[in-house]
Amino acid sequence: MDRDHVMRSCRQFFGHPPRPVRARLAEIAQAAGDDEYADVYGAGALVESFESEIAQLLGKEAAVFMPSGTMAQQIALRIHSDRRDSRNVAVHPQSHLVVSENNAMQMMHGLQPVLLGDRNALYTLTDLQAVADRLSALVLELPERNIGGALRPWDDVLDICRWAKDAGIVMHLDGARLWESQPFYGRPLPELAQPFDTVYVSFYKILNAVAGAALAGPKAVIDEARAWQWRHGGRLVQQYPMIVSARDGLRRYLPRVPLYCKRAREIAAILSEFQDVVVTPKVPQTNMMHVYVRGEAERLREGALRVSQESGVWMPARWNRTELPGWTMFELSCADGSLKISDDQVRELFGRLFMGDGEVI
Repeated sequence: MDRDHVMRSCRQFFGHPPRPVRARLAEIAQAAGDDEYADVYGAGALVESFESEIAQLLGKEAAVFMPSGTMAQQIALRIHSDRRDSRNVAVHPQSHLVVSENNAMQMMHGLQPVLLGDRNALYTLTDLQAVADRLSALVLELPERNIGGALRPWDDVLDICRWAKDAGIVMHLDGARLWESQPFYGRPLPELAQPFDTVYVSFYKILNAVAGAALAGPKAVIDEARAWQWRHGGRLVQQYPMIVSARDGLRRYLPRVPLYCKRAREIAAILSEFQDVVVTPKVPQTNMMHVYVRGEAERLREGALRVSQESGVWMPARWNRTELPGWTMFELSCADGSLKISDDQVRELFGRLFMGDGEVI
């Protein structure tokens, strides 16, 4: 069964529904409004005004737009490490920097990741205090995507940041999903960003932009980041489609994030009704969750495609084997589409997927 063909035939999605290229470009053109001139190599009113908007939104002195979060975070950590004459950067064992960037921080910048705590749990202040290496920076991700979007209590975040700063360690926030974390904490974005020296945010996830990220922090750091962006090949001659799309995403989707987080909690409660299905976190803290199912990955993957084809609702397609034999995991994130899928549909769709003759497949 062809995955892409099935997806194109679906009319409902738990996340943001995919759009044809022509429709996306028309949407960007509409969102451009009165913008007359494109940016040129990162300069011009369009990009500069958007960077100022992001800096103000996060309560930071300055911000720079970049094509990707991979670039933004590596640059931030390189700058912090150079200034502290240490290449050791403390990260969670399942940080994007460790598991999804093909050793880029080591190969491109000579940075050495120091892994904190258990790979399946949030690291703690005790884990940080046990590190013997001299650290230049500490990366804290809100939320920790690869363990289900888990979040610490805010007091724990503050304790970690205070200890690190007293020890001369720079705090960097991996805020790829910071927008989705804000409803859980119930604090304004500047307050969430305040304990961190630098903050990275993404625009293409919950905000549904075509691409793009921003790095925010002190002006001196951001000015240096612009130089590193040239070195990375990231000062593209024009970035206006990404910038217009990101700006539109902020205005269109950011106010709706609390709805997505609420819907995730509702769906998690339904999934937890099934036998041999475990949701983590049990009560989602953002708009996402990891769902563990007793069953073989290939059978579940094929079953999800079959349900998608028959129902017209796109079901999770990435089913991963786990360390526990016989158990499989998928990630589910809620966005606009999930608001249009009823509770009864959720029960029926996942019931068809999980159950066969009364048994979990």
